[in-house]
Amino acid sequence: MTYALAPLKAPRSQGALLRTLVRLAEGPAGAALARKFLADIGVETLRRTEATDAPPMEHVLLAAARALPKTASAPLVPPVVHPGQVFETTRDFTDAYRAGRRTPEAVAEALLAAVARLDEGAAPLRAVVAQNADDVRQQARASTARWRAGTPQGPLDGVPVGIKDELDQAGYPTQVGTRMLGPQPAAADATTVARLRAAGALLFGKLNMHEIGMGVTGLNPHYRPARNPYDLQRATGGSSSGPAAAVAAGLGPIALGADGGGSIRIPAGLCGVFGLKCTFGRVSEHGAFPLCWSVAHVGPLAATARDLALGYAVLAGPDAHDFSSTAQPAVALPDLEASDLQDLSGLRLGIFRPWFEDAEGPVVAACRAAVDGLLARGATVVDIEIPELDLLRTAHLITIASEMLTGLAPWYRTHRRQFGHDVRLNLAMTRRLAGADYVHAQRLRPRFDRHFAAALARCDVIVTPTTPITAPLLPAGALRTGLSDLGLVDAIMRYAPAANLTGLPAVTCPVGYDAGGLPIGLQLMAGAWQEARLLRLAAVVESFVERRAPSVRVRLLD
Repeated sequence: MTYALAPLKAPRSQGALLRTLVRLAEGPAGAALARKFLADIGVETLRRTEATDAPPMEHVLLAAARALPKTASAPLVPPVVHPGQVFETTRDFTDAYRAGRRTPEAVAEALLAAVARLDEGAAPLRAVVAQNADDVRQQARASTARWRAGTPQGPLDGVPVGIKDELDQAGYPTQVGTRMLGPQPAAADATTVARLRAAGALLFGKLNMHEIGMGVTGLNPHYRPARNPYDLQRATGGSSSGPAAAVAAGLGPIALGADGGGSIRIPAGLCGVFGLKCTFGRVSEHGAFPLCWSVAHVGPLAATARDLALGYAVLAGPDAHDFSSTAQPAVALPDLEASDLQDLSGLRLGIFRPWFEDAEGPVVAACRAAVDGLLARGATVVDIEIPELDLLRTAHLITIASEMLTGLAPWYRTHRRQFGHDVRLNLAMTRRLAGADYVHAQRLRPRFDRHFAAALARCDVIVTPTTPITAPLLPAGALRTGLSDLGLVDAIMRYAPAANLTGLPAVTCPVGYDAGGLPIGLQLMAGAWQEARLLRLAAVVESFVERRAPSVRVRLLD
């Protein structure tokens, strides 16, 4: 089989050049620019591709799930003794509270001071974009009282958790990385935020993101970019830039993100933490801004595999407010303390070698070493083939961009000039797509589902790098305008969108560092509803991979 995922290319623009392109794209010359741009991303090829399926009226994974066993709620992961790590874990916080060595109130004060301190200077971290200190202190006082009474509210009681600014949190506006959306504070929590609150989490504020999620660098001209704690001159990736930066910097062991095209996994991978995109419908979308409903997923980023499993356990499960979540089967969790956790006998790792190796040398080497670690524990490698990855990439771009433009239509008509220039350019190009392009992309989705089903019939997990490159430098000229760089975006997203378009679950695990100390991630993708398998493998990978502390890190328990 020929591997046809050729790099996408287009002129790189920022600053004055980007402003000029935006004026042209939004004016009469926009049609000519769009023809070139749409051809560059493969739209003309997709238009010529025959489709035999009707657009699915219901996601194929939801239809299949209706016949499977269901449960009302997920069982919680029991507390476990975590192996030595450079990051403070959920268990570290709850142990400290239980023993009286630290209180949630003291942690809250340390956290508020750390956020302020990290945002000083020429290279501010900017993980947090909105924080109500009084609210944080009030939550911490209530948690401290519960711990003193011996009645903690749940497995996250008093544990700091940040929320991506794409999800409603009562008392905070949901601005989705803009300056004009969500001017009024949300009246109620999103379902996922409510579940974290019910588990006792110390919700410490809204976290930065790439504006409206329409990018994967994390650049945000309104709030300044969240910076990578491993190197403050590097990008975090996006769009869940703030959640990744917050977890890597030690502001909390878990953060809540969202993923429409890699937006959890990409920044988690570039910032050296774990990230989970669940099966479509596994985690409720209620209370998330409706950006890209057919490819969108809410999920956790975490410092460790066990924290990731705990976050998943709290978040997953049906929600009557989200129809897509109501058909899911029972939520299963791995026993991460089982004596046979490391025995991977019979597990088949599927690798499409041209795809796996389409990455920078250090990335391929680190991911191969991680695969070797799994092989040493009994797994085997199976060579697989996945056709039409180029068409899948284009179908995903058409789908996510068209849905974003539609979701933002009321604001685009009246507030177009208040978006950043990179977002304005992307939206202007999206407006040149035809409705038939979106419908045709949906007709092709069952075809891509079949490609991945055929691959997963030969293996248990599909293995790739998370990103083919490590964290890129933040271009100084793009900090105020954003950056239009199709080649960079395409490179960062090489492995991520397949899981969104098919709805399959995928996890990223930190597996090493390049020569400059920048993190490298490994992505594992499984069949529908098999998050437990991915969480188990994440814990196995964590057991043999060295973790290094970032250059910017706080210790809230010290």
